[in-house]
Amino acid sequence: MPKPWLLQESTYEEQQQAALKRYEARSGERKKAAMRMQASNPVEAASPDRIAVREAAIDPRDGLGLERVIGNDDLFPVSYLEGGLQAAKSVCRIEVRDHIGRVTGYGTGFLVSPSLLLTNNHVLSHEDDALYSVAQFNYELGLNFKQRQMKSFNFVPKRLFLTDPELDFTLVAVDEAASDGTPLNDFGYLELYSEPGKILEGEYVSIIQHPQGAPKMVAIRENRVIDMLKHFIHYSTDTQAGSSGSPVFNDQWMVAALHHAGVPDPNDSSVFIANEGVRISSILQKIEQKRAELNAEQRQLVDQMVHHLDISGQPAETVEELALEWYEHSTGYDSDFLGVNYKIPHPALRGDLEEDAAPLIDGGRVLNYTHFSVVMSKSRQLAFYTAVNIDGSQLRDIGRNDRWLFDPRMDRKYQCGPPVYEHPDIDRGHLVRRRDPVWGERAAEANEDTFHFTNAAPQHKKLNQQIWLGLEDYILRNTDEHSLKVSVFTGPVFREDDIEYRGVRIPAEFWKVAVMVKTDGRLSATAYLLSQKSFIDDLEFAFGEYKTYQVPIQQIEELTGLGFGELKQHDPLHGQEAVVQRVITEPGDIVL
Repeated sequence: MPKPWLLQESTYEEQQQAALKRYEARSGERKKAAMRMQASNPVEAASPDRIAVREAAIDPRDGLGLERVIGNDDLFPVSYLEGGLQAAKSVCRIEVRDHIGRVTGYGTGFLVSPSLLLTNNHVLSHEDDALYSVAQFNYELGLNFKQRQMKSFNFVPKRLFLTDPELDFTLVAVDEAASDGTPLNDFGYLELYSEPGKILEGEYVSIIQHPQGAPKMVAIRENRVIDMLKHFIHYSTDTQAGSSGSPVFNDQWMVAALHHAGVPDPNDSSVFIANEGVRISSILQKIEQKRAELNAEQRQLVDQMVHHLDISGQPAETVEELALEWYEHSTGYDSDFLGVNYKIPHPALRGDLEEDAAPLIDGGRVLNYTHFSVVMSKSRQLAFYTAVNIDGSQLRDIGRNDRWLFDPRMDRKYQCGPPVYEHPDIDRGHLVRRRDPVWGERAAEANEDTFHFTNAAPQHKKLNQQIWLGLEDYILRNTDEHSLKVSVFTGPVFREDDIEYRGVRIPAEFWKVAVMVKTDGRLSATAYLLSQKSFIDDLEFAFGEYKTYQVPIQQIEELTGLGFGELKQHDPLHGQEAVVQRVITEPGDIVL
């Protein structure tokens, strides 16, 4: 006989079995973690980037906050209890009903913005599930153990309904008022922070939940996180069926995960050996990937939900910006730079990339600087591509300033800023090489422009760019001796499996397309790929040998989703089907 608090019972069992497989696959890692915890505390065992995020989550006025994380002290200020009560207000019981109003199950959910609620996919799998169901707030017992007055709100899935079975989450809009007129904002919401590292291996967690559909309960620091996976965490906190969709908190009542399944004992499915939660950073990353499916209003709703921790050691506002007047005469990349007979336009963005192109505050999407332009990705906070004109006959020698800037013409949330580059092994890699646009009368302005975060990408310090940086020099020496002009496009390759660091996925590969007029008057377009795939195994950054390749432009198009139009016809590798890539060990290996 089905239990009323198990909603999509078969789906829930599938989630349990998937959790068990992950748990069993990590047995070796858990043993290593247990040994680390015996010899060290959670902070000593964590990587520097995770420590930075964890420390940023602790109010500096909480003198014992880090001591509790370390495990040296269990004393809490009384405000901890008040914080728990405040967090609990946003947690509700979800009563799942069918189309004729019958109750088919219960789950838990919580508000994550003034109008959005997060729960599990196996609680609300489809829009119809949400349409007929209700979110019940205040379903709890007071000091006298009498039930408080419950407030029921309808869901509005037509306004927003995002779900993902793999990460087992559903994000859905909630009506702004209950049936009796109580406003939804009476119950506040729990802020979601995108940075991974809000909980450390070995730390204690708390869960506010509606177990088996019962009045609201809390498991306070009941047990510890026993394993950290890429998208999940395993912990031994007490939960029961019906707790699906509960928030998993750290000691600052910050949501670190979405509880979704118990890990069943393989020998007795009625016994649970651990619990599994979905990491909030992974959920927010997946939601960002789904932005292309949303309309403008829905994207605005999602943007209201995402928050960021300041892990830079200083307020982001202290990073300098230039006055808007600085950019008034920046015309950017010139498509006619190589001559009126050789028009080279910006690359075309594939449809989904068009949706992901970051907008300028005053409209448009192209950031124009002196002699170069940049188009940014919203989801990656890095450039889709840069486009620069290089005039080798007018290059100037101007020193570095290393004063990195945000661009005031674009919201900072689309610009990857200082926190990522604070790791000692990560450099700010210029996409447009600093000296490339530094020519002519406005050379000094161009030099300054190259130090915008929009023109940077995180690269490992051991990434030897000698050949990469020498490409333009070699190509310039092979251009028409009277023009010495080259147009160059550069950018990262965005892959789904790129390693995430401090909320930003680090590209493992970079590409370049160089266009010139050869001495015989013919156009030549060549493409290159620099891979640091072997550098990046995980967040500890293990390294191997890098390689630079000359590849067909078509391969760059396939890797990036950018279109270079007729340039393929001027690629010396075009049509050579047997040629996949040429290893470049010195500039002379290049085929022009």
